Amino acid sequence: MSRVFVVGSINMDVVATADRHPRSGETVTGGELHFVPGGKGANQAMAAHRADAETWLVGRLGDDHFGDRLEAFLREGGLHLDHVEREPKLPTGTALVTVAGSQNTIVVVPGANSALGPHDVRALPIATGDVVVAQFEVPLETVEAAFLHGREQGATTVLNPSPAMPCSPRLLGLADVLIVNETELGFFADAETAALETDDNIVAPARNLRARDSQVIVTTLGADGAIAVDRDEVMRIEGRRVEVVDSTGAGDCFTGNLAAGLSRNAPISAALETANVAASLCVQSFGAGPSMPRLAEVRSLIGRRDPGQQHL
Repeated sequence: MSRVFVVGSINMDVVATADRHPRSGETVTGGELHFVPGGKGANQAMAAHRADAETWLVGRLGDDHFGDRLEAFLREGGLHLDHVEREPKLPTGTALVTVAGSQNTIVVVPGANSALGPHDVRALPIATGDVVVAQFEVPLETVEAAFLHGREQGATTVLNPSPAMPCSPRLLGLADVLIVNETELGFFADAETAALETDDNIVAPARNLRARDSQVIVTTLGADGAIAVDRDEVMRIEGRRVEVVDSTGAGDCFTGNLAAGLSRNAPISAALETANVAASLCVQSFGAGPSMPRLAEVRSLIGRRDPGQQHL
């Protein structure tokens, strides 16, 4: 089986629960405070690993207490950390998360994540058939360097451009699979998010976003599943209605599981189905990194019901 290389952020999520989110200038009383391993890179790597992919995380930690706790969590979780180094002059990345009901708001302080440079990814031992995954919580020039290196070695590239920010069309075009939510699709395709309420209204901007016919654009829709545009084919992955405890990390879970499926040479339709079910399990637990499900749990659910993938 091929490997998954995740180039991305490692954060400590400082999570406060509250009955509701504060309005601008308002203070509300919280319920609980938690320190939870997170960061989109670490989350996606843990998701891929728990989906039985041999997974290498590429990132940076500060030389501090948060860094110690995160390294211990990731190492105990079974990830390859050969390319995770400490930055003595920078703090470990931190995300300030407020959870109210099933919704969250997040402020990310990059810290050591900002020190991951292009030179750190150009020598990665990537081989033909591997999968390279990245997000936008590390410098964009590093993401581009990782994808260029990966494509040169014959790897598949998977990009989750989150948080959405201006970038070159060249960077988006380096992804073989581009995974966005509705807000990100609207941002990168220059479409009104409010108009993305029907499948047809999602498919059109997704097609416009493609840099080439072979690029797959996946739009995740939360409880409503996902829509993938692959060449002339549109695949609709039906959602699963579950009781949501915490939606933090759901998109990362989807991305990591999709990458793991691709590393096993699974058809894109099967990888999407597995990723969708995995994300529905993720949101039923609190926290990001620790809530990534095992492949056996996902397969058990898929085996109990008819596949939810349709061709439109």
